[in-house]
Amino acid sequence: MNPIQESGLHEECGVFGIYGVPDAANLVYYGLHALQHRGQEGCGIVACGEDRVLRRIKGEGLVHEVFDEAKIASLPGQMAIGHVRYSTTGGSSIENVQPFLFHHNTGDFALAHNGNLVNSAQLRRYLEDRGSLFQSSSDSEILAHLIRKDNKERHRPRIFAIREALNMIEGAFAFLIMTQNRIYVCRDKHGLRPLSIGRLGDGYVISSETCAFDTIGAQFIRDVAPGEIITIDHHGIRSNHYSEFQHHFMCAMEYIYFSRPDSNIEGTNVHAFRKLTGRLLFEEAPADADIVVGVPDSSLSAAMGFAEASGLPYEMGLIKNKYVGRTFIQPSQAMREKGVRMKLSAVKTIVEGKRVVLIDDSVVRGTTSRRIVAMLREAGATEVHLRIASPPITSPCFYGVDMSTYDELMCAHKSLPEVKQILGVDSLAFLSQEALFKAGKREELCLACFTGDYPTYLYQRIEEANKDEKN
Repeated sequence: MNPIQESGLHEECGVFGIYGVPDAANLVYYGLHALQHRGQEGCGIVACGEDRVLRRIKGEGLVHEVFDEAKIASLPGQMAIGHVRYSTTGGSSIENVQPFLFHHNTGDFALAHNGNLVNSAQLRRYLEDRGSLFQSSSDSEILAHLIRKDNKERHRPRIFAIREALNMIEGAFAFLIMTQNRIYVCRDKHGLRPLSIGRLGDGYVISSETCAFDTIGAQFIRDVAPGEIITIDHHGIRSNHYSEFQHHFMCAMEYIYFSRPDSNIEGTNVHAFRKLTGRLLFEEAPADADIVVGVPDSSLSAAMGFAEASGLPYEMGLIKNKYVGRTFIQPSQAMREKGVRMKLSAVKTIVEGKRVVLIDDSVVRGTTSRRIVAMLREAGATEVHLRIASPPITSPCFYGVDMSTYDELMCAHKSLPEVKQILGVDSLAFLSQEALFKAGKREELCLACFTGDYPTYLYQRIEEANKDEKN
């Protein structure tokens, strides 16, 4: 399924791996729990035991729904990789739940992927023309077919095939590839997706976010560099680069929305980043109000920063039902509407009779923002001043966040006064692009969804998005 055609707004996936630690699958289970916010559609684990057999369990649903003690016990070994999924390219079927497991005469291997390939359609045609048969509609499977060695190359180490394959794909990716002897860790040359390595005893841990290291007691070593392939085996860690072209275009939404506040991304704590954006938001767009209220959960840090800078009291004016998933990643408009109603409620005794500064992390379709503003007014708020701790989202994303058409983005075709009227707020302001660089102490970020400037060539994606818009 082409991502341009999907109506849902999806977030990233998460990958987690263990090498050289007893009961590796058990630790991967806990690591995936820590990354559950990155994908709630499906999950899986592949482990390799002393018999060098790769065993897999995967399923649709949350980590604790898919796995139990007996299933974890059926995955022995000191090496395992896992994945939590929300679909980007490919549908939401069990066939697309990762890790993928491949059997080949040159050796079995498993693969887990976070991100999106922008040249997947071209590569799929290229491979199918040469006899490849795909098990899924996910673009992640493409890498497996690219690295499958021909008979004439069967005596070469697999890393040569991996390096050649990575130079054929374009887009955002963090790959874990596990063979019977080692794990290969690969990150895209643009640095769009986070990926880190930690140490646990005599073994190693790989994770999309550093918060998962804390869960299992691992110690952070370093981030995987853009364009780097790390090999982890009985030799320890070895580093190679498949590309000399390297940038640090980390997706800004990792800081703004996706990542957990206790994660560190390339040296910057996510909570600290968000709190500073709140302070900068006050400097750029102060509001005459009585209290500051943040939208749970990813906006709370920015609300704290705004409150500190303004001197206004920070209040818990909105309560989140923690048993409801994130509306940002609900797969249909009807489900998003119901999700907002189930997910949040206003605290009447806190907001009644108050002028409220409402802090949110972003405005995509406006569904959530409009409903929250209405809830606050119904609870008795006299004024609602909306401050967004990111710039307006005006362009689609093709790197693993399924904001795939201009038509679904509220700020793509509407002016600030029009958005203000639709959301029903007394005032509205967005954070500047410059503030994001300042908050992250960075020289490079991917701001494509805010600017329309993409760090990679997009092949047919822009043409398809424009065609969809015209239709």
